Amino acid sequence: MTVPTPATTSATATAACRPPTRCRAGSRMFRAAVVGAVALALTACGDDDDGGADEPGVIVVDAVDFAFEDLPASVPAGTEITLTNSAPDELHEIVALRLPDDEERSGEELMALSPEEMGALFAGEPAMVILTPPGGDQIVAVGDGTLSEPGRYLLLCAIPTGVDPDAYLEAAAASEGGPPQIEGGPPHFVHGMWAELEVT
Repeated sequence: MTVPTPATTSATATAACRPPTRCRAGSRMFRAAVVGAVALALTACGDDDDGGADEPGVIVVDAVDFAFEDLPASVPAGTEITLTNSAPDELHEIVALRLPDDEERSGEELMALSPEEMGALFAGEPAMVILTPPGGDQIVAVGDGTLSEPGRYLLLCAIPTGVDPDAYLEAAAASEGGPPQIEGGPPHFVHGMWAELEVT
């Protein structure tokens, strides 16, 4: 599965979203590629252990509006990521996309690519997709939260801004593997909700 994504960064979100239809179209393309699995995977899990710097463990990442907190710059292969959500209203997710080994551009440069250019970087499904409603339990939609393959990853949230969490999850469940049919604003990564992670 190819994973196209809109072209934005926190620094260039305003410019990259002109015209607005480009962001909406790109976010629909991205959600079509990565959140269809949500309809089939509603497995909640969690762990309170902290991952060590040298040994694989569990890293608890907290989603806020609009950033990932407590996310280190690097983790050892085999580390499990869990996602909590301290945002008051927004549903958040963490999508992990492994970059090709020969990709040297920065995260800022990659996030500024067009949906077509971004899609060309990724083959297959994401390494993981985890969603968590505000104050709720995480939903593991793709993978099991473990990043086993060393390399550089882009982590991002592509949930539409302002969408009702329950309505989004219901739409995902009803989509039977396709993108949720629901109105919303630009994806959260337009507001800067993305990060780079090195898995060693």
